[in-house]
Amino acid sequence: MASYDIRPLQLHILGNLMAFDRMCREHHLRYYIVAGTMLGAVRHKGFIPWDDDLDVGMPRKDYDLLMAHAKEWMPAPYEVVAYETDSSYPLPFAKIQDASTTLIERMHLKYLGGVYIDVFPLDGMTANPLLQRLHLMRYFYYKKVIYFLCRDPYRHGHGPSSWIPLLCRKFYTLSGVQKKMQKMQKTYDFDSSTLVIDHDFGRRGIMPREVLGTPTEVVFEGKTVMGVEQADVYLTSLYGDYMTIPPGPKRKQHDFHLMDLHQPYRESQQEIQ
Repeated sequence: MASYDIRPLQLHILGNLMAFDRMCREHHLRYYIVAGTMLGAVRHKGFIPWDDDLDVGMPRKDYDLLMAHAKEWMPAPYEVVAYETDSSYPLPFAKIQDASTTLIERMHLKYLGGVYIDVFPLDGMTANPLLQRLHLMRYFYYKKVIYFLCRDPYRHGHGPSSWIPLLCRKFYTLSGVQKKMQKMQKTYDFDSSTLVIDHDFGRRGIMPREVLGTPTEVVFEGKTVMGVEQADVYLTSLYGDYMTIPPGPKRKQHDFHLMDLHQPYRESQQEIQ
């Protein structure tokens, strides 16, 4: 568990969510709070007490519209960051970050930005189990390649542990892998598929599109945001007995390398350099 006071961070993250929600309502974009954020809304009416991030999902059509209009639609100090907007971005999903803050999540990513919420694209999925398995094998293979491209190859010395990162640099580029990954994710259309997927959850992220359904209002920290339509089915699929609070060792939390809720990350970047 991290040692910092989590509540100020949660309130900053909530500000990101509300700015995102207003933008989505203004431009008629669909989104859902998902994963642990949806669980927090149902079980705690807000953040899971130890949770220090926030997740939303967007059907691919809406996600792509956001990427195309990111700079004009998100009001300052909030920014959309993704590989579509920043070629050095090291993840296969987007973030809405607060540029008036500073956050380095993990040093191996070498990406400096602000306090964020994660925005996951939601795609269609085939009903064929074999094709599902092959599809996800490709996704997690590319995700691992991105990790090795971003990791310091000599983090554990100059021996065999450096060989895979160095080989990845020889055969792949970050932008090339991001493009391959996104093309693969878009194989099946969200709106015309019976099954849909949040790729980051793997097989657990595959479920009938009707479970997500029409974005449905839900209360989160006293604010009205959009959640999945069949919340019980969704949460049971992901977590099983989701109303039972896990014991301490299973309560996951980030241990951020650097976090400053008061300094813009561009100023921090100058100091770090």
